[in-house]
Amino acid sequence: MERIESISNAKIKHAASLHLKKNREKTGEFIAEGVRLAEMAASSDWESVFALVTPEAAEKERTKAIVSMLESKGCPVYEVSDTLYRKAAATEEPQGLLLVMRRKENTLNSIKSNNGFFVVLDGVQDPGNAGTILRTADAVGADALIALRGTVDMFSDKTVRSAMGSHFHVPVVDGIDREDFLRFVKENDISCRVTALDGTAQPHFDADYRGMCAVVFGNEGNGASKELLDAAEHVYIPMRGAAESLNVASAAAVVLYEAYRQRFHNPDSSQTK
Repeated sequence: MERIESISNAKIKHAASLHLKKNREKTGEFIAEGVRLAEMAASSDWESVFALVTPEAAEKERTKAIVSMLESKGCPVYEVSDTLYRKAAATEEPQGLLLVMRRKENTLNSIKSNNGFFVVLDGVQDPGNAGTILRTADAVGADALIALRGTVDMFSDKTVRSAMGSHFHVPVVDGIDREDFLRFVKENDISCRVTALDGTAQPHFDADYRGMCAVVFGNEGNGASKELLDAAEHVYIPMRGAAESLNVASAAAVVLYEAYRQRFHNPDSSQTK
C-alpha cells in the first residue's frame, strides 16, 4: 500500500474536488465514504477509481477485508494521515476510509423492462430525502429511480450517505427533462401515479400499482410540477391526526410499500416475491 505524505498530492486534491457538483459532473465520479458504504461499493460491480485509508482504520479487520477486495480488483489504495484524510473527506467524524467511485451512466432506454416499476423525483430538493427515497426504492424492488431536472444531485455526498449503498443496487437516471420522461411513459404504456392533495386524488391504497407503473414524488414545498400533475393519476395518504402533511421521504415509504404489497403480496398478481 503506497503512502501519500503531501497535502498537495493530486489524489488528495482530486477527492476533495468531488464534493462540488461541477467536478462530479465533469469527471463522472463521486465519493463513497465510511466503512459500510465502502464495503458495499467494493462488493459491487461498479468501478472503484482509488481509495484513501488512515493507519488507524487500516488496522481494523473489516477495513482490511475491504482493502483486500479493492486491491484484488486492481483499485489503488493509499494510506494517508488523519490530517490529509480530513482534507479529502466531507464527514465531520470520518471513519478513515474513502472511495472515489466512477458512476454508471443510465438512460431511460437502458431501464426499459417488461413490467417495470419506477420511482420518480420531480424537484425534490433535500439530499437526505432523495437518498432516503432511493433506499426505499431499493427495499421495495423498484427497477430504477428517475430524477427529473431540478431535483437535487443524486450523487452528492449527503445523498449518497443517505441512500446507504442503494446507488449500487438501483439504476439512477438523472437530469431528465419532463418532456422526455412523459414521452418515455407514453411510448412504453406506463401508468403514472403522483402524490397530490386535491379534489381529484384518491387514497393511495385505492390506486393500482401493478404492471408497468411509475410513482412520482414532488418538491417538498410545492409538490409535483403541473406537467406531471396533468399526466398522472393523483393519490393522497389519508391522515387522522393534526399533522398537516408527511415529509416526502416518509410519504414515499408509505406509498411504495402499498405498491410492494400489490405487486408482490397480492394473490391476484402475476408477480412473485
